[in-house]
Amino acid sequence: MMSVMDINHQRIKTNGIWMHIAEKGRGPLVLLLHGFPEIWYSWRHQINFLAKHGYHVVAPDLRGYGDTDSPLSPSSYTAFHIVGDLIGLLDHFGEQQAFVVGIDWGAVAAWHLSLFRPERVRGIVALAVPFSPRFPNIKTLDSLKQMFGDDFYACQFQEPGRAERAFARYDYLTVIKKFYLLTKTDMLIAPPRMEIIDYLETPSYLPQWITEEELQVIADKFLESGFTGGFNYYRAMDMNWELLAPWQGSKITVPAKLIVGNKDIGFEAAGTREYIEGNVFKSLVPNQEVVILDGHHYIQQEKAQEVSEEILSFLRKFPAK
Repeated sequence: MMSVMDINHQRIKTNGIWMHIAEKGRGPLVLLLHGFPEIWYSWRHQINFLAKHGYHVVAPDLRGYGDTDSPLSPSSYTAFHIVGDLIGLLDHFGEQQAFVVGIDWGAVAAWHLSLFRPERVRGIVALAVPFSPRFPNIKTLDSLKQMFGDDFYACQFQEPGRAERAFARYDYLTVIKKFYLLTKTDMLIAPPRMEIIDYLETPSYLPQWITEEELQVIADKFLESGFTGGFNYYRAMDMNWELLAPWQGSKITVPAKLIVGNKDIGFEAAGTREYIEGNVFKSLVPNQEVVILDGHHYIQQEKAQEVSEEILSFLRKFPAK
């Protein structure tokens, strides 16, 4: 199990909530933003690596996760709330700008931070999730239902309590294993009358890149917090669609790097490869580079060394201030 003994932990007040952060190192500020269902610990490899190479690394538990506050209402999980939390982090450290690295929902947060407050972002590294345009004529959930049906996982997560009850049929370690060790490459769509958590397989053995003890650290945090905070990001999707209308057609102007696993969910099946290699993504994120690695969704853990080096190579393009 990787050593995280010399990582500093504290809770700070930001945007009306108490946020837990893990931090290490001195130098330019780098925020590491986790996804679902993760916590700060998902970045343990990158925290140590980037700190060793001269960066002040801060990995928060995003609102709704771990030791950070979890407001009950989905309306407290819009892009405005999440970005507000991150601006509060920068202000807490007295930093005008930071590098922002995010995976999954953390990547969405990083894109939104870059969209709303580009002057606060030196550069963005997004893992697994590219920046996507807002479709002006159809809400996000309606679009997902049209494409993938009512049993698409994000659609199943909408009804308060439904996914919580389904997840509760399993111990927390099993739930984490079902997601982290996922090898499906098509979209996560459950068969009719079946919950997505029941559809996901429980692997019979662990891959080399993660240990039982590491998975248990993450499971123990969800045992304390539950999964509702994480589900609330999905339950705020249509609210985000409404709130993002003023940014219709806007581009990401900060320098960006996208890192994607070639076996990620939907990379081939849902057209992610065609999108990121096509002209639309290049037009929306003009100052970008794309790296495709051999891996799955939680690639910062599965391919820890490669991802760490890809992040560092991007950060080193910026002269020291």
